[in-house]
Amino acid sequence: MSGLKQELGLAQGVGLLSTSLLGTGVFAVPALAALVAGNNSLWAWPVLIVLVFPVAIVFAVLGRHFPSAGGVAHFVGMAFGPRLERVTGWLFLSVIPVGLPAALHIATGFGQALFGWHDEQLLFAELGTLAIVWWVGSRGASSSANLQTLVAVLIVALIAAIWWAGNITVAEIPFPAVSDVDHSQLFAALSVMFWCFVGLEAFAHLASEFKQPERDFPRALMIGLLLAGTVYWACTVLVLHFNAFGEDKAAAASLPGIVVTLFGVKALWVACVIGYLACFASLNIYIQSFARLVWSQALYKPESRLAQLSKRQLPLNALNTVLGCCVLSTLGIYWLNINLDALIVYANGIFIMIYLLCMLAGCRLLKGRFKALAIIGGVLCLLLLAMVGWKSLYAIVMLAGLWLFLPKRSSI
Repeated sequence: MSGLKQELGLAQGVGLLSTSLLGTGVFAVPALAALVAGNNSLWAWPVLIVLVFPVAIVFAVLGRHFPSAGGVAHFVGMAFGPRLERVTGWLFLSVIPVGLPAALHIATGFGQALFGWHDEQLLFAELGTLAIVWWVGSRGASSSANLQTLVAVLIVALIAAIWWAGNITVAEIPFPAVSDVDHSQLFAALSVMFWCFVGLEAFAHLASEFKQPERDFPRALMIGLLLAGTVYWACTVLVLHFNAFGEDKAAAASLPGIVVTLFGVKALWVACVIGYLACFASLNIYIQSFARLVWSQALYKPESRLAQLSKRQLPLNALNTVLGCCVLSTLGIYWLNINLDALIVYANGIFIMIYLLCMLAGCRLLKGRFKALAIIGGVLCLLLLAMVGWKSLYAIVMLAGLWLFLPKRSSI
């Protein structure tokens, strides 16, 4: 797995992870959390970070000791053998037809808000977004990291500007007393908010491209996690302060609505551009991660075109294949008019299953307190699968089907 160019530093890693976690959620989830939990959502974010920490630490330790473009599939392979490694890889790739078109639609929705795009115009915007992903990917991981670090700075700057213009002080933050927290509302908010921290599994595929993976990968992961959690919490404060949530209000319009209130209608384009870039950043890291997974799995058949790197040591053939699948999925969902909300739920089940497999690998590969954290993380993942309910059957059926029917000596 050492064929990829090692060019990422700590700051670039923080930018990659934080934007992948913020992604499509930073504009919508704070309003959704406020809707279900009110002021209690301010406690939900720190509670969620504490709950996610065991999972994040396991990812960080595995990535430090076993950096690989194969990501979670590589960890699972080391723990349970090559067959389950390939099954895990294909399970992650099964997100492409259900998850990426939904994320693309959310991203181009900001174009709809600005320019009134519909139907074919949105489709062309989605295909254009994929073309930009290809261009960024063809420049290397460092280019993606630099772009996403800039996006992270813009998101933080936007939130800071709203806090400043709104004259928000610490005394005005409506933190309820611990004894007054409604636990039912708290749990309801947590179920909505967990999806903001899906992205660790994609980041794991980039571990081998850090200049010093043993040092910088775990640091970037933990700092990026804390940065994203802080931004989400700050956005929730804004949503509550300006009462920018409700059943009659679109969740994704909460922050743009606040921007218009404070800075005027002409500032709407700033919020929409930053919102699009946040969504693009999340899409970009996933597609680049998929490409690296395809390349790493193809190494088992070295003569395959997918196993070849470009002159810049980039998996361009794998990237082209992944983007081709994205284009076909996007066109198919457009022509069949498939409900994207259902697709997102099915994709979430896959992500939880990937997290669970990583935690099981951690139980096998790690020792001491890290093994204990992997056990805790595994229990959390099982609880999340239960929360998803019957819709988690998609992930379970996919896992079982791949185990039963994936040819023993096949490669991606």
